[in-house]
Amino acid sequence: MAGSTDRAAGLTIQEMARRSGFTEPTLRYYEKIGLLGRVARDESSGHRRYDPATADRVEALACLRSAGMTVSGMRRYLDLLARGDSAAAEQRDLFAAQAEKLAADIERLQLRLAYLRGKADLWDARVRGDAAAEKRAIEDVTRVMDQFND
Repeated sequence: MAGSTDRAAGLTIQEMARRSGFTEPTLRYYEKIGLLGRVARDESSGHRRYDPATADRVEALACLRSAGMTVSGMRRYLDLLARGDSAAAEQRDLFAAQAEKLAADIERLQLRLAYLRGKADLWDARVRGDAAAEKRAIEDVTRVMDQFND
């Protein structure tokens, strides 16, 4: 039952870092700039202890950050969250805009993936001495590269 005791006492910064994917310096920074609010401290050691509510907030921020949201976007989210349902339309707009940005990022990544696969195909064709496959691979890579400029 040590896990439930630890949970009741709060997560250490190391545990919170492992759980969220943030580094310890990032967690300290987010606390310093007010994204986390005040993080409780262990009375005997002074070490940070992340209570369940703060841990939930950190995990929500980790999801937003992994989706590419900036610190200012996360701050905006938290400000709107504090306003409750009266800010629902603004929350919708914030998330819709971030979803569009993420979709554009994914599209760029898909182009890079197609480029890498095309280059692998080209070199594979050269290894095999298959001139026709090499020509197709060059055409494919050229097509992908043209899309980078669009």
